[in-house]
Amino acid sequence: MASALQNAAVSLQSKIRPPARLPTNFTSPKPLNLSFSTTLPSLNLSTTTNRRRGGSALGTKMSATAAGSYASALADVATSNNTLDSTAADVEKVDKFFSDPAVRDFFANPTIDSEKKRQVLDEVAKSSSLLPHTVNFINILIDAKRIDLVKDIVQEFEIVYNKLTDTQLAVVSSVVPLESQHLAQIAKQVQKLTGAQNVRIKTVIDPSLVAGFTVRYGNGGSKLIDMSVKKQLEEIAAQLDLSDIELAA
Repeated sequence: MASALQNAAVSLQSKIRPPARLPTNFTSPKPLNLSFSTTLPSLNLSTTTNRRRGGSALGTKMSATAAGSYASALADVATSNNTLDSTAADVEKVDKFFSDPAVRDFFANPTIDSEKKRQVLDEVAKSSSLLPHTVNFINILIDAKRIDLVKDIVQEFEIVYNKLTDTQLAVVSSVVPLESQHLAQIAKQVQKLTGAQNVRIKTVIDPSLVAGFTVRYGNGGSKLIDMSVKKQLEEIAAQLDLSDIELAA
């Protein structure tokens, strides 16, 4: 069993990739002695879990509230220690890590001891240089059996971060990774359109676009710039009307 866990730890480490950007002035923070128990609001976690299993709208709302509370608590700690940007980079790493279904299943499995989960997390934290309070935060989620909220917490943290830093998130989807200079041009255009002080680019690979790219920004990605070949093909198809054409016998 121990050997299998070691193999699992090695496998999980390999799935971590560094975020698209890290602050150039990033330095390792001093050791922190943090306790989130004084920061996090009181949450009825067992009630939230039961409601979600029942599929009720109230349960979903309570879960969203819990994710927002956790995200705000993490942002508060990061702000107080002047590590908000570095913590945001950590959150990106955590998001990529837990995007793997095998990883989510491992940490959400109630039959696996919490200590084993922490051991794997410690290895991942070392290989990806997570900040101490980020690791502590994930350990709290493990102990509270709220790892299922990670994806929601990531989304809520992005919202909090963007508000605190006047940052506009732009999701750029393309068939192949775009060059850094192209992403910089897109960021400048989004900044002009929104008036935001900062623009944060998040890239997504989408083969269905055929070629070109799309940019989503605004509240909840409500605005779209579509420069994809897929859109052009759809527009051409919409303009073609072959219903009146008779085929030769």
